Amino acid sequence: MLSPYRVLDLTNERGLLCGQILGDLGADVIQIEPPGGSSARALGPFLDDRPDPNRSLCWWAYTRNKRSITLDLRRDQGRDVLMRLAARAHFLIESSPPGEMARLGLGYAELAKLNPALIYISISPFGQDGPKASYADSDLIMMAAGGPLMLSGDDDRPPVRLSVPQAYLHASAEGAMAAMIAHHERAHSGLGQHIDVSAQQAVAQATQSNILAVQLNGPELQRASGGVRLGPLHVQLLWPCKDGHVAITYLFGSAIGPFTRRLMEYIHEEGGCDAATRDKDWLRYSELLSTSAEPISEYERLKKVVEAFTMRKTKAELLDAALKRGLLIAPVTTLDEVVNSPQLAARGYWTSIEHPELRRSFRYAGPFAKFSRMPIKYRRRPPLIGEHNREIYTQLGISEGQLAEFARAGVI
Repeated sequence: MLSPYRVLDLTNERGLLCGQILGDLGADVIQIEPPGGSSARALGPFLDDRPDPNRSLCWWAYTRNKRSITLDLRRDQGRDVLMRLAARAHFLIESSPPGEMARLGLGYAELAKLNPALIYISISPFGQDGPKASYADSDLIMMAAGGPLMLSGDDDRPPVRLSVPQAYLHASAEGAMAAMIAHHERAHSGLGQHIDVSAQQAVAQATQSNILAVQLNGPELQRASGGVRLGPLHVQLLWPCKDGHVAITYLFGSAIGPFTRRLMEYIHEEGGCDAATRDKDWLRYSELLSTSAEPISEYERLKKVVEAFTMRKTKAELLDAALKRGLLIAPVTTLDEVVNSPQLAARGYWTSIEHPELRRSFRYAGPFAKFSRMPIKYRRRPPLIGEHNREIYTQLGISEGQLAEFARAGVI
């Protein structure tokens, strides 16, 4: 779909996914790394636990369908080469601290003079301006600044971060989406534009509607392990079972109440509760709690009834019952269960990519969407450091002699 277009990807771990999405859509993505390789290559885990910039699984995860060149933008020759590349490119993605590219003479204003059609995507912690633009960042800082961290963890201790960094994945995905919107506009105007992506703003969307609560004078959700807390009410959403956990939407009202009724009928049939418990008014139960017609202590007892029941069942048994009875139950799968999922296997999700230099093939997570006319293809494995220097630089008109001189001078 994007095969006629070229992307210059200058990002590190802050923005690699953005370029990979465009590459998956067919664009020619050139990853521009400093000599010695991107900082993302130093992030583990590493293949066979052998630290090496070409064996970083983090790097592998976000750089398929890219070519790699090395270029030192701190040097005049390096900046000159980038400007020559930018003059022919359609997109440029960067994740440098705000203002750094402009200080190098490589900001949007400078490159747009060379190439008015260039779409220039900047991914940064807090955006290109504002009082926090120059603040230090980490995934923990970004999730805290954007709001999702407030909802993560138990309510009797400080918030906890997710084990896998998330903030810049949100920012990168939104950068790719914004690039496509700008590309659509460029088809009409012929002009590019600067896209300013703030990771803080990107992850704020991950709070769903809860970010609106305070502004609309609604109750602010409080974190509660496996659920949420609304005032004195702890709404449990995750439940232990014999071999792990399941998610159950144990709520009430006209939309969810019928599902809860069927769950309680199932529990009653198995001897887990009495008829009075089964026959509560599940459609009006929220109202009963809010008016104290039903005490919170009784709701807490109901949760213990459900938990005692799920503890006697496996995830598979509960899922089977959910499918047969129309219940809102889903197993919490482990990574091993995801990798061996019959559903993903049936859809041909996993994709094998050969790494000739390692004489091995590896199974990668598959395309993010299935397109009927132009399916996503994994054309390239993640590149080695500067693997395509000669290929790309000679196409740019740089001679073998100049390449050798650039190498000796540390420009590439």
